[in-house]
Amino acid sequence: MTAWIKIALRNLIKNWRRSITTALAIALGFASVSLFAGFTEYMYSGIRAVAIYGTSGGHLKIFRKGFLEKGQLDPARYLLYPKDIKAVDDICRGNPDIIIVTPQLRISGLASNGKVSTIFVAQGVVPSAIEMFAKKSDFVPKKKGLFETLKLSEDKMYGVGMARGMARMLDLKKGSYAVAFTNTLEGQMNALDIEVLQLFDTGSDMNDKVMRVTLAFARELYDTDGADRLAVLLDETRHTELVRDQLQRLFTERGLDLEVKTWKEMSQWYKNVKIMFDVIFTFLFIIVFFIVVMSVINTMSMAVVERTREIGTLRALGLKRKGVMALFAVESCLLGLLGVIWGAFLTFLGWWFVEVIEPTWIPPGLTNRAIISIKLVPESILYSFIFLMILCLIASIIPARKAARQNVVDALGHV
Repeated sequence: MTAWIKIALRNLIKNWRRSITTALAIALGFASVSLFAGFTEYMYSGIRAVAIYGTSGGHLKIFRKGFLEKGQLDPARYLLYPKDIKAVDDICRGNPDIIIVTPQLRISGLASNGKVSTIFVAQGVVPSAIEMFAKKSDFVPKKKGLFETLKLSEDKMYGVGMARGMARMLDLKKGSYAVAFTNTLEGQMNALDIEVLQLFDTGSDMNDKVMRVTLAFARELYDTDGADRLAVLLDETRHTELVRDQLQRLFTERGLDLEVKTWKEMSQWYKNVKIMFDVIFTFLFIIVFFIVVMSVINTMSMAVVERTREIGTLRALGLKRKGVMALFAVESCLLGLLGVIWGAFLTFLGWWFVEVIEPTWIPPGLTNRAIISIKLVPESILYSFIFLMILCLIASIIPARKAARQNVVDALGHV
């Protein structure tokens, strides 16, 4: 095998210009795929952070069965009341993967400044839980101000966070007062004063309708002591499915009429963006595939033409067709290895450049500028290396078969 490698290296060095060109094509393809995979992972982690931490949604959500289908029609019937919340809390307390279980209540109604009214939708949350979710977020760019932590207070039950678009419609600023009113679960009109503690952006067309309120405020406005969901925060995102199955089994065993949904099941936005980037990644990989294949085939085909007499000599000395094919296969693998090594260097160079420059952009669904980051994924780099090596080997088959099938006499007389 050592002899084959020496011969292959000699041939590659002899045609060093062509070899370098082919290796660079492979390197650029490898770097492009690896860097885009790193950017894709950055996007996935960002969207995951928004779904889990940014809205205090949690890794898991617990509902009464049927709430997602009929909860809007008959909310009182599908709420979780204190005894239900306590039962769930007792079960979750024994699970070491669970950090916190917090009740939430979504409400809707009208907000008014005394002159103008507009529709609002809000999620009642426990203020102390918001801080816990913010601390546990594993999305690095948040430290650059991507997410605004809601500053609701247990002491100010009537303090709210309001979307900037809604605040503009009502001509409200931080510290302004307004009124929120809606129907209670019993159908009676109820109204409460609100104080705007914080303004935030949703990054969506709901920027003129969203408020964040304390759970106590939401309960008082709806005149209930229940919650429509329980958000569960875990220590590790990778434990989501495992804990979901464990909780669902325990709920069934104890006769609790509850269902557990993961953050992926509840986040259609994540699904849509993931599908989009998967399609882009596939399209990019197909382009790289053709570039690598055509480059290797062209290099090997030219080598076959230029080394026809050499091939004839080897065949005359007793080298079998399989040996000729093996020779070209080794050359192709060495080209691929050289290209991947250069590609790995370009990948780290691109990653370093992005980390140093810290370019910013506005991600879909957000209005704050975020720093672009590339997460190096060892598994993706390894898979790209294996795939490109296999690709180079396959690409060498066509010219290698052509070289092996040449007539010995004709090959020796080739000019």
